[in-house]
Amino acid sequence: MGQCIFCTLEKSRIIDETETYYVIRDAFPVSELHTLLIPKRHSETYFDLSKDELSNLPEILKRHRDLILREDRNVTGFNIGINVGEDAGQTIFHCHIHLIPRRKGDLENPRGGVRGVIPNKRIY
Repeated sequence: MGQCIFCTLEKSRIIDETETYYVIRDAFPVSELHTLLIPKRHSETYFDLSKDELSNLPEILKRHRDLILREDRNVTGFNIGINVGEDAGQTIFHCHIHLIPRRKGDLENPRGGVRGVIPNKRIY
């Protein structure tokens, strides 16, 4: 855990925190204001989260959705994503939840949304 970048976050990156989560902007954003919600306790995946961490998640997701909507009136949608395991694209093995703002026209045809993790399965 000493090598985990989310266990040793620089305080300057933290834009918000609760008893159970840190919130930062993604260092490699998919879109402007792409936000990460990171449990303070080291948990490798979503399925390792405690009941408290799980019960606090909806509130902090909604709070940051509302903050993003106030900051950028062009945001018209969101993708919420969690990668679990290397084969699903997880590269940092400390659970983190992506809150990705979307804007009309940011993709020619957004149909399929998160199904785009396998590109030829997105459009159906």
